[in-house]
Amino acid sequence: MGLLTGVAIVAGTAGTVVAAPAVLAVVGFTSAGIAAGSMAASLMSASAVASGGGVVAGSTVAIWQLIGALGLPGGAAAAIEVGLLVGLLI
Repeated sequence: MGLLTGVAIVAGTAGTVVAAPAVLAVVGFTSAGIAAGSMAASLMSASAVASGGGVVAGSTVAIWQLIGALGLPGGAAAAIEVGLLVGLLI
């Protein structure tokens, strides 16, 4: 893999990390909670039914709501970037 390809992948990942909270808000994972009638509400309902009545801590729906509510912490974003870069170099 060439250097330019690696740079493009890291840049794309950085864009994804920045855009993730905005995209999650659009589908209903907002800072005020899950928006009624949204795609997020449907996912939450399906997750609760599948787990027997509640959304499991650490599940995809729970993590998406956390990101929607708080954004992606800088440390997590940095870890994703460093991990991707190390993976490209190995």
